[in-house]
Amino acid sequence: MNYEIRSTFKIDAPKTVTIKGRTPGHPAVPPADEQYIFRQATLSDLFTWYLLGERSLYLTGPTGCGKSSVIIEIAARLNIPLWNVVAHSRLETPELIGGYRLNAGGGMDFVHGPLIIAMKEGGWFLIDEIDLLDPSTAAGLNGVAEGRSITIPETGEVVTAHPDFRFIATANSNGAGDATGLYQGILRQNLAFLDRFYMIEVGYPDPEIEKKILTEVAPSVGSDIRDRMVNIANEIRALFIKGEAEVTLSTRTLTRWARITAFQARAAASQGMSNGETLTKAFDRALGFRAEPDTRTALHAVLQRHFGDRRTP
Repeated sequence: MNYEIRSTFKIDAPKTVTIKGRTPGHPAVPPADEQYIFRQATLSDLFTWYLLGERSLYLTGPTGCGKSSVIIEIAARLNIPLWNVVAHSRLETPELIGGYRLNAGGGMDFVHGPLIIAMKEGGWFLIDEIDLLDPSTAAGLNGVAEGRSITIPETGEVVTAHPDFRFIATANSNGAGDATGLYQGILRQNLAFLDRFYMIEVGYPDPEIEKKILTEVAPSVGSDIRDRMVNIANEIRALFIKGEAEVTLSTRTLTRWARITAFQARAAASQGMSNGETLTKAFDRALGFRAEPDTRTALHAVLQRHFGDRRTP
């Protein structure tokens, strides 16, 4: 089934341009966020990967920039079933392939894991934070990343990947480790494993895109305040990249701050809170309380410098 790109993704494209998707109805298709705004450049890069028929994709970029969400939203609109797993250092291949489980009769049945189900049904398998995975475990997925069949040791079953199966990974690093020291637990991955991926670098959205996002999620917050929130986010990101702050204001955190501000503004007057207190309280609950005390003081100074006395939500 083909979908018109212009209307499906709400981007500037000729009406005649379409992209292959699936027929609606599969229970593993994620729900779409109708407020989601696609970035045309990122979408173009992802469509190139998809249309080339590349089996595996690796998206790298800073925390909260939208690596996972863009995959989920594309799958939702193309009705592609998606299985999502978050990696960690103790994750082992059997957790992805499956294992024996007790059945109702007291016996044992082998139950396929999310990776095998995705391979069989031709869905997308999304593994987040893959650079937290033990490199030896990741290397065991070399064949899967190329779309080759896999043998389940416990049963001897040979699983052949459906032609539409895709293996997708996201990470804060490009797999070469974290030289910045900003992300704890990141491991350097096997070069042979990384060699199997189409690589895409995802950054934070441009300011104009983030302003549109805030308009969607918090329309009751004044446009001037929303604009200043975006400027603050970019300043805090710069501090994070330079190592001057241990936290960053991602797009995810930025939208949380705007939503909290909008919600609290309605009750602020009855509680006797000033507008400045409302913004700062919302900021702390979105980000500030994750920062060390000295950093939080510095972040509050950034808020004061940007807002001054014009802090009316």
